[in-house]
Amino acid sequence: MLLSIIRYIKGYLRIKIVGYSPERFLNLCRHHHIYLWGLTPCMHDYEMFISISGFRKLKPILKKTKTKVVILNRYGLPFFLHKYRKRKVFFIGAAGCIMSIYFFSTLIWNIHIEGNYSQTDERILEFLETNHVYHGMPKSKLNCERIAKDIRKEFDDIIWVSVSIQGSRLMIQVKENTDTILQQVDKEKKITDLVASEDGEIVEMITRSGEPLVSKGDRVKKGTVLVRGRVAIKNDAKEVVEYRYQSADADVRLKVSVPYQSEIPIEYMQKEYTGKERKQMFFRAGKYSFDFGLLQNKFKHKEVYTNEKKLKLGEHFYFPIAYGKKNIKEYVLQKKKRGDKEIQIMLSENFKNFCKDLEEKGVEIIKKDVKIYKGSKTAKVYGKLILIKSENMRKDTTIVQIKEKKSKGVD
Repeated sequence: MLLSIIRYIKGYLRIKIVGYSPERFLNLCRHHHIYLWGLTPCMHDYEMFISISGFRKLKPILKKTKTKVVILNRYGLPFFLHKYRKRKVFFIGAAGCIMSIYFFSTLIWNIHIEGNYSQTDERILEFLETNHVYHGMPKSKLNCERIAKDIRKEFDDIIWVSVSIQGSRLMIQVKENTDTILQQVDKEKKITDLVASEDGEIVEMITRSGEPLVSKGDRVKKGTVLVRGRVAIKNDAKEVVEYRYQSADADVRLKVSVPYQSEIPIEYMQKEYTGKERKQMFFRAGKYSFDFGLLQNKFKHKEVYTNEKKLKLGEHFYFPIAYGKKNIKEYVLQKKKRGDKEIQIMLSENFKNFCKDLEEKGVEIIKKDVKIYKGSKTAKVYGKLILIKSENMRKDTTIVQIKEKKSKGVD
């Protein structure tokens, strides 16, 4: 492969030797170290390949052997350049293309990150950018060892980093310490009390950890502590000798009364599409936008649907260039009035969706009491619901220090 490339760059010929002693010609070429290849017999003659420099040495050999040479074909870069020597723009463009490829190959166009779970790609990329590592930077300015060291120093949960350059990609492979992640999660668990999120009545309570301060059947106000995370340890004299702290954990179900209200206008404006549409292509570079084609219209009311695509290189490097298509539809506004049946259907549907959302959150609805009222401009529905919901609202437990009692000495 390499030999073929060298031959193409230097140029070579396919020739035919005609005469009475072609064998003597071949022996003399060997004696003078003229390299021939692809030797093929053709009747009484021979065809072969020879380099340009070798061809220039054939004159004395041809004269001595009384043979003639016929050039069948010319191959290689010198002949290509000679053929198109008058097309200067082509060669300038080709040279510019080669230089552009070389220049762009010296830049980093993609930063690829693998092995990260707790730290997102965006978080690591932001950190790298603050350390002057970014898409489009020269590869010569990269210090892979320093980048790996900075990442380990910045992120405590990353215990191993490998940084390498592969072509125009900066490959970053990391390994996180799962034990450290779990420790951080444990540290984030604060000692908390379980409190009531609103006024209600306790209908069920099962305590797993902490000190319960209420019981089944008690009525509580919003913010009342239901289970405290501070547990008092007492001695035989019923004196508190120490406190043990833990996050309160209990299944507490509270019966509450929730007001409900919904309102819709009786008169409204409805869109009716005329069927008239306009389409247009656009191109955006940074803050400048260019539209292609005429889009003359005098639509008073219109909807514009835009389908935009951004150009990107690799996974994370987006160019500030976008293109797409706009689709504009005309509509007119018609004044409409809702009838009694439509109002009832809409308000009932809103109420059903409200109840459905509560049930999806695990709330049990035990009573519904709502009524519809129709006015001159709006229709409203008022009422209340009796719910049973699980309490999970928390607040930090107050830390109490126990004062040590001084013992009196006896003389």
